[in-house]
Amino acid sequence: MQETELITIIETILSSKNETKNIEIKKASGGVPERLYDTFSSFSNTAGGVIIFGIDEKNNYEICGVQNVDLFQKKITEQALMMEPKIRPVISMCKYQGKIILSVEIPELDAYSKPCYYLGKGKIKGSYIRVGDTDLPMTDYEIYSLDAFKYKKEDELRNSERTTVDDLNQMAINGFLAKLSATKPNLTNLDKETILKANGIIDNKGNPTICGMMIFGKYPQMISPNLDIVAVKCIGNKYGIENTEGVRFMDSKRIDGTITEMLNLAMNFIINNTKIATKITPEGKRDDIEEYPLKAVREIILNSLLHRDYSIYTENEPIRIIIYDNRMEITNPGGLYGRLSLEKLGQERSDVRNPFMASILETLEIVENRYTGIPTIYVEMKKAGLPEPKFESERGTFKVTLYNKSIDQTKGDSFIDEITDFCLTPRSKEEIAKHFGYDESHPTYFIKTYIKPLIEKEILAYSLPIKTKSKKQKIYTIKKN
Repeated sequence: MQETELITIIETILSSKNETKNIEIKKASGGVPERLYDTFSSFSNTAGGVIIFGIDEKNNYEICGVQNVDLFQKKITEQALMMEPKIRPVISMCKYQGKIILSVEIPELDAYSKPCYYLGKGKIKGSYIRVGDTDLPMTDYEIYSLDAFKYKKEDELRNSERTTVDDLNQMAINGFLAKLSATKPNLTNLDKETILKANGIIDNKGNPTICGMMIFGKYPQMISPNLDIVAVKCIGNKYGIENTEGVRFMDSKRIDGTITEMLNLAMNFIINNTKIATKITPEGKRDDIEEYPLKAVREIILNSLLHRDYSIYTENEPIRIIIYDNRMEITNPGGLYGRLSLEKLGQERSDVRNPFMASILETLEIVENRYTGIPTIYVEMKKAGLPEPKFESERGTFKVTLYNKSIDQTKGDSFIDEITDFCLTPRSKEEIAKHFGYDESHPTYFIKTYIKPLIEKEILAYSLPIKTKSKKQKIYTIKKN
């Protein structure tokens, strides 16, 4: 790291008085802290980061500096070598207020090398992940999901002792085989059992796999009753709120069956619980406008069914569809798989968690399997004049949120006045989002869509402009003279 870069980071820390997802502060005036492995591990397993030594966080971020730099660097290197795999931190330093500040850069590991853990505690107890500005122990599932990609564990091909080949719908399988023979004529030389094994429908003992049951099973939830979808239509914009009559959900349904059956039933539930506006065109024709573009919704539900995790760790977790007044959230067990990041979602070819399912559904013409799902969702939302979808991958779950209104469509000057009036008293992002009926637990969409444009127009301002993501951040209305 260049000296100027390090000075900039130090000044940002002193201004915001806060750690971040990729910056950890250590006092270190008494020497190298003995326990750096949690941060070494968390940065390596998440998105990388920088540890800054020589700032006393508990004493109002006083610059205390580092003593005996050579010994300090040696001790850091020794601790880094106690990690598996070994990490190679980049150590830099600068003088600030006459004292030496040291930085240690920890790069993110590639997906094949994770998890990074402390040898002294082993993989299960010594693996950490960065959540906000905190190092947290990785869960058993988080460790398993990394290993599942690294060692190509095929959870879709495991079987259940509760099912037999008689639990498969032979008529549906024969239809699949007919389609398959048209696209892959070489398979006609093989017997039926061999073809079913080759496509992951049955295992080597002739028993149905999860892949086979979820696509061709007479009742797939024999494997686990929670390999299904829980769908609810909420009252208002917060989960669990009751109306004056004590009703929490306007509608709720447990949706089971095969992947295609659940897809169709889930779409019916959403159609029945969302609004359709009618517009008459200049030609006098009726034009129905869906609250959410159904093509985008179908892609999201299909992706959640196809790309969910089917391991023993998640088989008791259903897919969840929650419809609020202002948004719809679809969550499935299993975060992003393999090398794909949220930033590259829809831009790069992704690793596929369940390739046998994907191949079968492609043959059945239910999916294209051409990596167009995410771009389609973006395009359809834009065509509908709605905000971009929000994708989140956190600690073993993947969530997509669609919002049904945009500021340009539904909010005018009166709404801006409401925001500026509310922010005459400095407010946190969460406070503002909650006040206007949005999810205060994840206020990013609301801030990006409604608040950021007002900050750019200098109607609102950050109390900590250098560190916009600080936990101590407030937003306030700029008073004009």
